[in-house]
Amino acid sequence: MNFLNRVTRVAALAACLVLGGCAGTHVSLVEVREFAGASARLGGYAELSTRYRDTYLREQPYLTPAADKIAKENDAKRRAVYDDFRSLQKSVVLYMQTLALLAGEDRFDLTPQLDDLGNGLKANAESGLEQRHIAAYTGLTRLLTRAIASGYQGRSVETMVRDGDADLQTLLGAMISITRLYAKTNENEKKTILGIFDIEIPYASRPNDRMLVTLAKVHYLDKAREYKLVDKRYSLAQQGLTKVSLGHQKLRENLNNVSGAELRGVLRNFGRDLRVIRDNLSDN
Repeated sequence: MNFLNRVTRVAALAACLVLGGCAGTHVSLVEVREFAGASARLGGYAELSTRYRDTYLREQPYLTPAADKIAKENDAKRRAVYDDFRSLQKSVVLYMQTLALLAGEDRFDLTPQLDDLGNGLKANAESGLEQRHIAAYTGLTRLLTRAIASGYQGRSVETMVRDGDADLQTLLGAMISITRLYAKTNENEKKTILGIFDIEIPYASRPNDRMLVTLAKVHYLDKAREYKLVDKRYSLAQQGLTKVSLGHQKLRENLNNVSGAELRGVLRNFGRDLRVIRDNLSDN
């Protein structure tokens, strides 16, 4: 073989390795892509955030003037942190979308979504957001900005996961805690509204109150059913966020063997579980 042919073959092999196009050298990232895609499409958290923000709108018709004053103050506090809670979710979703893109073959522009992340978070005792959450949000958005604004040049799944895992885990932990706050707020709302019926209905014993009592009981059952379904959504949302956290942690622990059979099986299971949770969230 002459020198020119040897150079040509070496160059072809190098290109093949870089582009991942040769049989036997391609690293399969199907499971990474599907896990990241399922994580980005989990859903539920945004709707629960909106429900948390709008608590007062549901409570107000049932409140006494004294209770209404306190409820208005709480309403202002909830609305003050709503945008930050939604920004957390947007950053995590965009990270997962970027990871899915890096693990796949499609190319699409996520740049417009960078503008939707907001200007940063604020520490707030009411919300539970601390300086470490602000730092993690800043770190993750900077990582996303570099990856997306540069056209993903020089980024790989391994690099993205290695650089992003710590901040992502901090933000997912915050989202899980916030979902618990949503559930607690919903429980207080349930006690407030249903408690009124529990107190008032037994005292409405006059014959003229019969129709009113019947309507009240029907309304009570409707509200009780609503709260039961919402409680299930909080539980599903927490399960989903936990699975996203565990799946990404497993990916971070196996960066030296991303295409290994064990990791692929684990991510396949997490992706399947997330799709089931998403379907259940949609049905409730």
